[in-house]
Amino acid sequence: MRRTPHRPLAAALALGLAAALVPTLAAAAPGDVVVRESFDGAALPAGWTPVAGTWQVSGGKLTNTAPGTLSRITFGTHLEDFRAEATIRFDAVTNSSRWAGLVLDTAPDGTVPWSQAIMRSASTATNGIEFAQRTEASTWNVTDTAAAPHDAGTGRDIRVAIEVHGSRATWSFDGKTVLSTTKLRRSASGVFGFIADGAKISVDDVTVTRLDPLPVTQPDGALPLTVAHRGYSAVAPENTLAAVEAGVRAGAEYVEIDAQTTRDGVPVVMHDNTVDRTTEGTGDISTLTAAQVTALDAGAWFSPAFAGQKVPTLGQVLDLIRTSGSTLLLEIKGPETRAETARILDEVRSRGMTRQVLVQSFDEQVLRDARAIAPEIPLGLLRGAVDADPVATAKAFGVVTYNPSAAALLTRPDAVSRLNAAGIAVMPYTVNDAATWRKLADAGVDAIITDRAGELAGWRSGQAAPSVTVSVPGQLRRYVPAPVAVSARDASAVSVTLDGARIDPAAPLDPRSLAAGTHELVATATGPGGTASASAKFEVVVDVTGVRVLVAEAGARPEQTATILRHLDAGHFDQAADAVRRAGFAPELERILLADLALIAGR
Repeated sequence: MRRTPHRPLAAALALGLAAALVPTLAAAAPGDVVVRESFDGAALPAGWTPVAGTWQVSGGKLTNTAPGTLSRITFGTHLEDFRAEATIRFDAVTNSSRWAGLVLDTAPDGTVPWSQAIMRSASTATNGIEFAQRTEASTWNVTDTAAAPHDAGTGRDIRVAIEVHGSRATWSFDGKTVLSTTKLRRSASGVFGFIADGAKISVDDVTVTRLDPLPVTQPDGALPLTVAHRGYSAVAPENTLAAVEAGVRAGAEYVEIDAQTTRDGVPVVMHDNTVDRTTEGTGDISTLTAAQVTALDAGAWFSPAFAGQKVPTLGQVLDLIRTSGSTLLLEIKGPETRAETARILDEVRSRGMTRQVLVQSFDEQVLRDARAIAPEIPLGLLRGAVDADPVATAKAFGVVTYNPSAAALLTRPDAVSRLNAAGIAVMPYTVNDAATWRKLADAGVDAIITDRAGELAGWRSGQAAPSVTVSVPGQLRRYVPAPVAVSARDASAVSVTLDGARIDPAAPLDPRSLAAGTHELVATATGPGGTASASAKFEVVVDVTGVRVLVAEAGARPEQTATILRHLDAGHFDQAADAVRRAGFAPELERILLADLALIAGR
């Protein structure tokens, strides 16, 4: 097992090498609170900029003045890793599906695109909690949804906390983690904001804390991440933009490509030293110009459907990856001169993507040069075999990942725990079958390089430990049936019990048959990855109206019903109880009615 320390929220996230975001003190160190705002003044704080709708400070809270459409206000500056928290209350909504929350990455003027973490007033809906993107075309891309443990409703303060590490984020609702994502779209300079749609909200006690980056190693027990080898090369021609995009769409946390430089010093994406195998051209890349290489068709050899896919430049791939949520695993093919390595690294640096790229190579000199030229870019060492002392070797080259042949690693699986204990991730190559994925997962590797990115992502989902949430309104009246909201992931079966007895979660709870007081729902999810459970408590509250409903629906003789209701209306609860005993109700109903009358009478 790995021995990698991690924070509670961070443990729910995988890896932290992607581009990131946020707030306010430029030189803040990890752990510093860089935004702390409680709106004690009469005006908007400096640097808080309304970009849609009208925003003001009123009663010690930030508010928007009306339930408008996409009302937004921006604040803060850029950070890489952070936790943003706020207390948010819905004061009014046009309907229960309306929503509000934190904008996690937006231009200071609020223009598209942006990324957000929002909740609906009806938060227990299956999409009551969301991570979503507003695209350049002003359309929505909802990447992840879940149900909250209870409704935010109106007039209720909800403490919201979002922890972000690059494209990975976790959503906490009133102290309970409810959702995570690896698809958060990030920019190099985005800021924060609040957003409300069809809702008037109040916001208070805003804090943003800068965090340490997540370790490159996975938490103990986590399944390996997916590395799309040369893109999703099982379904699209390797090292093309089509393959890179397919890898991203398949959910690969990493997309691996190969880069080398042309005769005129332009980094292009191709595995072989020559263009012969994957294009209609011939010749060594080092003898061809960029114009010659990028004019070649790199798709037709794979399938006529991909005819016209050109050899991409490294810059084109970086631009595609930049807003994808994936990290680029960039192999620099050797031999490359120091100047050629510098040109490749300059492409990364010029785009501000040093935290969204991990450079790897078999060529030891390339790694030495890369470490000297751009020490801020993390490095990985590719190996055909496992070194006698892989930890010492990895440390000698200053790498954060050690990436050997899978076949070699499986002869030395103990190397994984030793490398992880030193804070070095292990990403073996190139594995395309589920049986070997399982062996490598059991060995504790952090990621697997594969041609079959979609299949590995799917396999991992099937192996993942299930998660489940269950929610119900906190108080139930006798006369109002209540829905049970259950949401599960990675589960093949879900069961729900009420006070230990199994119930149908699709059927509303009927408070008429429940004793007054506290009850507990427990939802249990089972799947290939194990079992998970969650619980929610609620209270059945009694009142005269509830007793009237029970009596009226019981089917007693009209004169008996009238007698009971007359005593109830007069507040003669003892006489009402006597009338109940004489009415001949079913024993269970009589027990409930007598208990309710005793509670109402104050006994």
